[in-house]
Amino acid sequence: MQSMTTRPARATLILCAVGSLTLAACSGGGGFSQPAATQAPASGPVALTMMIGSSGDAETNAVKAATAAWGTKTGNTVQVIAADNLDQQLGQGFAGGTPPDVFYGADTRIGDFAKAGNLYAYGDQLTNAKFLPSLVQTFTYEGKLQCAPKDYSTLALEINTDLWTKAGLTDADIPKDWASLETVAKKLTSGAVTGLVIGNDINRGGAFMKQAGGWVISSDGKKMTADTPENLAGLQQIKKMMDAGTLKFNTDTTPAAGWGGEAFGKGIAAMTMEGNWIKGGMQKDYPALKYKVVEMPTGSAGKGTLSFSNCWAIAAKSKYQAASVDLVTFLTSTEQQLAFAKAFGPMPSTEAGIAEFKKQYPADAPFALGADYGQGAVNAPGMDPVMKAFNSKMATLSKSGDPKAMLADLQKNGDAALKG
Repeated sequence: MQSMTTRPARATLILCAVGSLTLAACSGGGGFSQPAATQAPASGPVALTMMIGSSGDAETNAVKAATAAWGTKTGNTVQVIAADNLDQQLGQGFAGGTPPDVFYGADTRIGDFAKAGNLYAYGDQLTNAKFLPSLVQTFTYEGKLQCAPKDYSTLALEINTDLWTKAGLTDADIPKDWASLETVAKKLTSGAVTGLVIGNDINRGGAFMKQAGGWVISSDGKKMTADTPENLAGLQQIKKMMDAGTLKFNTDTTPAAGWGGEAFGKGIAAMTMEGNWIKGGMQKDYPALKYKVVEMPTGSAGKGTLSFSNCWAIAAKSKYQAASVDLVTFLTSTEQQLAFAKAFGPMPSTEAGIAEFKKQYPADAPFALGADYGQGAVNAPGMDPVMKAFNSKMATLSKSGDPKAMLADLQKNGDAALKG
């Protein structure tokens, strides 16, 4: 699902301290001096456009089927556009004043889009669902829920069971903390096989920072918290295992892999840390691989994983905001979210949906449990280029990279970005 993360080679939920948030009904919507929702014309049906960043045919076809079902129910139509480059095409639409009515809003860009006035903040109009509090926090900017969380995924630990058994390991050895992760990774490292292979940026390695009690930015997105002992401890744990030869980035394997899942599928990684999109990748490219999924090990400060999501964003310049909200209400129903889960793997964003998902897909429980303690994306305005620069430096961690210097630069650059 390109929709939810920086996926293969690419592939964030900030925990909310309150309980589940029921979104109260509010006529007219609004937010940031936006106009009231435009009603569908009485004289005929509405023709909406929707732009998505799709992982492939399964996702595109599922979205088309869902929007067609809504169209049959309402008499409206939806043109679904699977973007080749979602960021670029959305940017062109915003600049030209012709954005799609509805689109995938990436968790990393919500602050940018909202600050620029590109979003219709309709969250207070949704009464059909209780969204997971962590996802509500991810898509909230300046106190307003900008858009309905579409779905989510979290990182878990995947284990090649054949290599596990070959190394003399049993279920009793499943790593619960960093120390046991080091132990099993060492036993699994042999010849061309590395014990653990992960992606080479914060979207994987950042889990260690979270497990050490750190993160890049404060929960309200107002203050940088990058240059801390906790974040340093997380990066030093990665470096420690790299120096021992038991952990590699996907770009450092032989041959280099496009993402952790590719190294895992080819058998040159005994373990990896990926989201539940790995299911589709393994079924498609490595159907004979036997593996199991477990929760991420705890770190020096406790549990920690990363969470990735998109929302159903509605353009501030859409002429059909009321119809768009109705479409989103349909798409976030439990029934429809479970249909998406069956079609291409994402987990429902609502409490009712995820409860049913856990019943239907018990093997995916480690992913679902991550919603309770997962860390979401850095979504403050202006931070996207800052995080991309940090990722470039983080990729050098196995070579000359200095974790302390990386975090100091991230702190300085992030402070500048937050000041505008």
